[in-house]
Amino acid sequence: MRSKAELEAAIRDGGRAVLVVNARSRRGRRLYGAARRLLREAGLEFVRVLPVTDPSRLRELFAEVLDLEPDLVVVGGGDGTVAEAVGHLAHRDIALGVLPLGTTNNFARSLEMPLDLPGAVRTLAVAGPDGGKVADVDVGWFESTGDRRGPEDREHIFANMVSLGLSVEVARSVPHTLKRFLGRPAYALTAARLLPRHAPFTARITIDGETRELTTHQLNVANGAHHSGQRIARDASPDDRLLAVYRLGDERRLRLASATARHVLTGPWRSLEEDAFLTTAHVEIETDPPLRVDVDGEIRGRTPVTIRLRGNALRVIVPRAFHDT
Repeated sequence: MRSKAELEAAIRDGGRAVLVVNARSRRGRRLYGAARRLLREAGLEFVRVLPVTDPSRLRELFAEVLDLEPDLVVVGGGDGTVAEAVGHLAHRDIALGVLPLGTTNNFARSLEMPLDLPGAVRTLAVAGPDGGKVADVDVGWFESTGDRRGPEDREHIFANMVSLGLSVEVARSVPHTLKRFLGRPAYALTAARLLPRHAPFTARITIDGETRELTTHQLNVANGAHHSGQRIARDASPDDRLLAVYRLGDERRLRLASATARHVLTGPWRSLEEDAFLTTAHVEIETDPPLRVDVDGEIRGRTPVTIRLRGNALRVIVPRAFHDT
């Protein structure tokens, strides 16, 4: 495994790079041509370019990418596409570059990447005057112990967040066309439609041998710093060696709405040290009733679940100002 500086030098000196773009993401199809042009103008050349129109093939495709032994894999798409890449690139001597072409782009926001295409490309071009650097950030490891399938289906590496509750129903129900045209508001509209019929659940959260029980409509475990495009706390980071466990509201539906609004309005100013958060590197969660689980935008398994932090497990391209520990 090369050092970060060595890997960055290899990329700067024209190392092997692969481009993967999810053409079905919110902006992927519309901006694919512009992205290719901007990357070429920035001096980024690729040994292979893979536009993806069938996201179900992503796992197979990334196995093909690894066979090319690249130094850099640039991924254009939303959080689901990036999460698939993270699962394959974690613990490898390869840097991930993110083109934020999705709806919420939570992981790109956590990496402090510019969300505009020209700005993101300038950051990825590490040899350029505004180029970024190679950093290493944390990922999460998720296992659904309530899933009877094999380890390859019940275990997952994730970049940003594991969620239980209403957000899972929203992810399953939000119309693709509505999401493509409205972006983030499509999730809010779908949540408002589903909330009156959504039942609360009881969660038992075990950290360091101590179990806490709570009732809520929404429970999140974050590795990254953003949820639904909003910062969860001013000191949250994908590079802080912490998972942040928090709920939105209690068993009352109106409390979920008010807690979500408070999350949006106060996230940039509140701290992970506040009572609203539990921070840990290992958490186990059971729910009554058992629930499906959203892992970085994809429905994966069922509770109970075990979640662990894997520190500095992923190499990424980030802006020079990103605080890398």
